[in-house]
Amino acid sequence: MRRWLLVLMSALLGACATGPEQKPVLTTPCTPCSPSTPQEQPTPTPPTPPVAAKPMQAATWADMPQWPGEDLPAVWPALLESCKKLEKQALWQKVCAAARGATPQESKDAGWLRVFFERQFQPWQLVNPDDSREGLVTGYYEPLLKGDKHKSPQARVPLYAPPDDLLTVDFGDLFPDLKGMRLRGRVEGKKLVPYWTRKELGGRPELLKNKVLLWVNDPIEAFFLEVQGSGRVQLPDGSLVRVGYADQNGQPYHSIGRWLVDKGELRLDQASMEGIKSWAKAHPERLDELLNVNPSFVFFRLLPKGDGGPIGALGQPLTPGRSIAVDPKNVPLGAPVFLSTTWPNDSRPLSRVMMAQDTGGAIRGVVRADFFWGFGAEAGAQAGRMRQKGRMWLLMPNGFAPK
Repeated sequence: MRRWLLVLMSALLGACATGPEQKPVLTTPCTPCSPSTPQEQPTPTPPTPPVAAKPMQAATWADMPQWPGEDLPAVWPALLESCKKLEKQALWQKVCAAARGATPQESKDAGWLRVFFERQFQPWQLVNPDDSREGLVTGYYEPLLKGDKHKSPQARVPLYAPPDDLLTVDFGDLFPDLKGMRLRGRVEGKKLVPYWTRKELGGRPELLKNKVLLWVNDPIEAFFLEVQGSGRVQLPDGSLVRVGYADQNGQPYHSIGRWLVDKGELRLDQASMEGIKSWAKAHPERLDELLNVNPSFVFFRLLPKGDGGPIGALGQPLTPGRSIAVDPKNVPLGAPVFLSTTWPNDSRPLSRVMMAQDTGGAIRGVVRADFFWGFGAEAGAQAGRMRQKGRMWLLMPNGFAPK
């Protein structure tokens, strides 16, 4: 696609030429040149743009601080979940077969597991384009909301399923080098136009009136459910309904926390999830103004009941404390990642093997991770406080070579 655009641009520029190329000349005398003899002026050489660092760089196990990290057996169930998807790929067949062949005793033995990882995998340090090794590590969780299947004074905020007129264009179907790039929109006449923003959807509820899945009790909690991507809704009879991400309106994600800081409403250290909720509670008359800062809007689907974690982008249940969301353009979904960071709002080291099993609209970049803490209030407290620096090593089967 990019090569095609360059060829087209060259053709257009060529079509604009009206005569032979005019070479620049010096306009002032020079020595020892004759003032009457025009001299060709050398064309300035444009500065060479910096070359982006390779996102995956070969490393050793000794490069990873505190390897093998905390409680290595705890990641084993998450690895087996990843293998349910990865074992279909030739690169992963040997590793997954060896993992499935482990005895229950071996899978709980930290020493045996360390040898397993070091024999089966090669570490690759993830590196940002500017050659830096550190990136942002945030947290997310599965929240609990109060709600109902019918609208009531206690449940008046709708959760919507994807609308019928929301279209997704996958550029990879047209141009293989743009695989993974998608455009969402709607048809207006004969044109594809951007889909409605959050503010526009809020002002036109009739657009989604037949797409209500459930009603919940709090708009700010519903907003953070969108941010988390999945959650549970407790109905009046005490039963729980699970909902998860189904689609998104294609609009860019804008941080409402950053907006509050920029407006001087909160300090940076106050712009956590709990800080934002407290501000919203104190300023109900400005809630719509706050939420409409983010034009992105998430649609949900009902998920099967179960005791495991929510279903991530890999299509497998997430494991609390062992699953992370990553940017799939830079980190293969399903792969183990050794994460070296610190505990939320703390300087204590947090180093462990995680599984890249999810994605997120705000998770962009090479060294970037969103740490899944699990379900409930305590998990939410940890997720809300987490905004740490971290380094990441991708663990890939022996024989893997980055493209």
